[in-house]
Parts: sequence; structure tokens; C-alpha cells
Amino acid sequence: MVKAIIDISEHSNWMLNMVKAKYKLRTKSEAIDKLFDMFDDEELGLELRPEFVRKIKAQEKEKGIPIKDFAKHYGLK
Repeated sequence: MVKAIIDISEHSNWMLNMVKAKYKLRTKSEAIDKLFDMFDDEELGLELRPEFVRKIKAQEKEKGIPIKDFAKHYGLK
């Protein structure tokens, strides 16, 4: 856990208190975490790079090797 001392506006403080109340959180730190979780999920929309997607799709098309007994094949038995 990282500790930080921050200066925020009165409005931001009010918003943190609203988030605390709405989600029944105990501290403003939990409210800040909640806000970042919500922002991360909605705004960032972490997308995969197009070249990675192409690589994975190409691998999906490749024919696999059938293995009857995984443990025996890889010497785990």
C-alpha cells in the first residue's frame, strides 16, 4: 500500500464522500480506489495491440497435436 498526502478541492472532497456513502466504504482511500476501478473499466478499455490479435488468430487456425495422456506425454507419470 502506498501512502500519499494530496490537496483536493472542496468539490472533489464532496465527491469522495458521496462515493464513500454510495458504496458503503469506510475511508476516502477506499473511495479513491473505487473511482479508479470504475474509471479503468469504463474509460481506459485496455485494448490489445492489433499485431497481437492477428498473431493469436493465426495460432487459433493452426492444427494442434492430439495427446491422449497429457501426463505420460510430458513425463509426469
